[in-house]
Amino acid sequence: MIRTGHLTTALTKGATFSSWLAAACLLGMMGATCLDVALRFFRYPIAGAYETVGFLGALMVAFALADTTLKGGHIAVEFLADKLPPASRKWLNRTVTLVLIILFSLLTLRMGRHALELKEAAEVSMTLKIPVWPVVTGITAGMGLFVAVLVTRLR
Repeated sequence: MIRTGHLTTALTKGATFSSWLAAACLLGMMGATCLDVALRFFRYPIAGAYETVGFLGALMVAFALADTTLKGGHIAVEFLADKLPPASRKWLNRTVTLVLIILFSLLTLRMGRHALELKEAAEVSMTLKIPVWPVVTGITAGMGLFVAVLVTRLR
């Protein structure tokens, strides 16, 4: 049986690693965009730059979710919640977290199924002809880690 402290530590390490992956995706997006713009000046644009930036952008968002949640970095609209008494505020936070867990669990399951369908169909991207399923699998992993972090917030 896994202790809660060990689980929290593992999730924190996983979220930190995931945020580094998000940073690498952002760096890749910037590099591909800058290189493509610079090479267009010499009439040698990079084939698939737009496709690459799209894939990396989707991965970046998915990989950043868990760490951002752990650090409380999401934007929150609190003008209503601030007017509630502490007990009601706590109930509202738990309700919202539970709704997010349900929603993102369903999304994660569907994305995982979609990744398997893409792999089975040998779906590739239009320009670069690279398999799409690893990108969808990465997004699924990022969202799964996000759900795990949300579950720890329910305590």
